[in-house]
Amino acid sequence: MAHRQTGSAALTPSMHISLIEPFFTSSHAAWAKGYQRSSRHRIDILHLSGHHWKWRMHGGAVTLARRFLNSGVRPDLLLATDMLDLTTFLAMTRHRTARIPVALYFHENQIGYPWSPRDRDIAQRRDHHYGFINFSSALAADVVLFNSHYHQDSFLEALPPFFKRFPDHREPEAVSAIAAKSRVLPLGIDLRRLETPAAPKRSGPPLILWNHRWEHDKNPQAFFDTLGRLQQLGLDFQVAILGRGQQTQNVVFETARARLAHRIVHCGYVDNGAQYADWLHRADLLPVTSRQDFFGISLVEALYCGCYPLLPKRLTYPELVPFEKYPEVFYEDDHALVEKLTSAVKDIDTIRRRGFRHCVEGYDWRTMAPLYDALLEAAGRCES
Repeated sequence: MAHRQTGSAALTPSMHISLIEPFFTSSHAAWAKGYQRSSRHRIDILHLSGHHWKWRMHGGAVTLARRFLNSGVRPDLLLATDMLDLTTFLAMTRHRTARIPVALYFHENQIGYPWSPRDRDIAQRRDHHYGFINFSSALAADVVLFNSHYHQDSFLEALPPFFKRFPDHREPEAVSAIAAKSRVLPLGIDLRRLETPAAPKRSGPPLILWNHRWEHDKNPQAFFDTLGRLQQLGLDFQVAILGRGQQTQNVVFETARARLAHRIVHCGYVDNGAQYADWLHRADLLPVTSRQDFFGISLVEALYCGCYPLLPKRLTYPELVPFEKYPEVFYEDDHALVEKLTSAVKDIDTIRRRGFRHCVEGYDWRTMAPLYDALLEAAGRCES
């Protein structure tokens, strides 16, 4: 169990929170450690490594319950994430946790998440259980937290049709019970790490950025098809491909590497934080093609560093960049994306004078940590 008492020296931690994360990697780990560093409360992180996500949702609660009991800690609040089977965890620790309030944080959910068509569980009709773990965990929690309004609304709207897959006793009142205790609490992000003493000056051909996971839900095929269309039009541009992902997506990226070879200035994961920030500051355009995004960390990071976005008018994006103020950055379909990206490439000098940092800078932990502290402190006063 990782423990750290943080916050200003003048602030005495008023709560002891056990943060329980069965899938401690990537954005999940960054979120947990970021809140631990920024909170004025005492945060213990109880976690398992970020591998074998299905097994983490099935069996992680058993191991984490044992470790929690062995640790001897008696926190004021449990803060679990959506990868935990909360009902199993609470059942196994009931003599310790029976009167401890529980907040459940949804980074994603397995009812609304688009499964890979290659996943064997779909063909064998075994893909519903993970969504049911999310549902029963939300029902068991005292407070249910979502990282965006889109995420909260889509989860609650997906529950009734999800229940129809089961034969009877579908408990329709459970949806209103979950809705009544649901809140939106956006992700906190360490955006300060992306600041540079002197951001590189944007010049030369427009640099188009991909900084997402290399996975099916980010829809890389549509992204590279769009760039292929720009290439057919004879436009001058460069491409930086960051991120990493599953082996199954490599064929899409390898094909793109061959088609766009002379335009690609980088292709692959950037482990060094300073180098990652440098690429974001150098990039001009971020066309997003994702089929799913419950929040949009990679978009927030790119906007913070000065990229100009082109976004589908759906998912969480109209929350991150207010559609009412900036309708010009949104597109309805693939044809409109090609048109907007073509115009941006041709008028890159104007685009380089635009900025959207003000839309996302509030997601830095400097702003978000006090919000988390206050909400969780209120949750800690709830009776279990």
